[in-house]
Amino acid sequence: MDDLNIHKDASDNYSLRGRVFNKLREDILSGIYHENEELKENTIGLELGVSRTPVREALRQLELEGLVTMIPNKGAYVTGITSKDIHDIYKIRSYLEGLCAKWACEHITETQIEALDEILYLSEFHAGRNHHDQMVDLDNKFHEMIYEASGSKILYHVLSDFHHYVERVRKITLSMPNRVTKSNREHAAILDAIKRRDGELAEALAHEHIMNTIQNISEQGL
Repeated sequence: MDDLNIHKDASDNYSLRGRVFNKLREDILSGIYHENEELKENTIGLELGVSRTPVREALRQLELEGLVTMIPNKGAYVTGITSKDIHDIYKIRSYLEGLCAKWACEHITETQIEALDEILYLSEFHAGRNHHDQMVDLDNKFHEMIYEASGSKILYHVLSDFHHYVERVRKITLSMPNRVTKSNREHAAILDAIKRRDGELAEALAHEHIMNTIQNISEQGL
């Protein structure tokens, strides 16, 4: 794990906690820390160059998110994201992504539409060359742009968190050529409905897009 180069500064304690929290969450979700692994405050503090206080605060915040379990007189242990959690997240996302696309029809700007067009163009380009990392990044950008275009900061934050929680699984599914091609077509259809301001169609297509991902996950045994 890379150092965060965090300097101890009492006036910046909240920022410290946030940075430690984000680092630990990323490491848990990416699989660097494994299920039931103990998270030792002293060890983490030394690795990140911080005191135990922001580490302890970050662990408590991770417990609220269900990623860590705090056991009295023992310590903090990784809970992580289970297979059921992944399926639950995608099922919930299927409805929220639909709502997000529907609202985007009402609020999206021409600048955002142009950005989405460019994302689709680049997605096709990199898919044809099997540039996996770029595809994952562009998939992130497409969905985040729709979240932003919905005009709802609540939907944006909820869906962004969900997206982050299943990032490891998304990388696996997007590494499959057939899924990448289908995903690009589905994105294009969603954007076309949004351009035509057809909220009902955009909602249905976005919902279907996530449901197709759930099916793909199940087929891969994830």
